[in-house]
This record gives sequence, C-alpha cells and structure tokens, in this order.
Amino acid sequence: MAKRDDKPMSFEEAMGQLEKIVEQIASGKIGLEETMDRYEHGMELVKKCRNILERAEQRIQVLSETEGGMQVAALEQSGDGRVEQS
Repeated sequence: MAKRDDKPMSFEEAMGQLEKIVEQIASGKIGLEETMDRYEHGMELVKKCRNILERAEQRIQVLSETEGGMQVAALEQSGDGRVEQS
C-alpha cells in the first residue's frame, strides 16, 4: 500500500492513484486479499476527492456571491466535514 505522510494529497495525486488501482484490479493479476485492500484504499481516495471537490464548489459559490466576484470569504471546515463561511 502507498506510503502515507502528513503532506495533504492533491486532487490530481488522488486521481492518479485511483487510476492505478482500477488498472491493477481490472488486470485480474492480483489476488482477492490484495484486490480488497486496494479497493478499500480506492474508496478512501474517492472520499478525499469528493471532499476536495465540495470545498472547491463552495469556494466558487462564495466567490460568485461576493460583490464584484473578487473577494474570497474565509471558509472553515466544521466537525461534520462541511465548509462554513466565517
């Protein structure tokens, strides 16, 4: 499994890892246990990508709603994972 460190993974990095996982599983050359491990990791990556996309969508919405579209309001992530304007 991939090494995990403190550096936040970018959307592009997560998508690249997902693509590799899909290729590996689709090849049929790995066993069931390894397939399940990679599937589980893939689902974690999907969740991470969805969170990144949701935050980006919320930032775009805030930009669109601000006067002149040039101000970015401060956003904070709440305990339930939602991003809120402060």
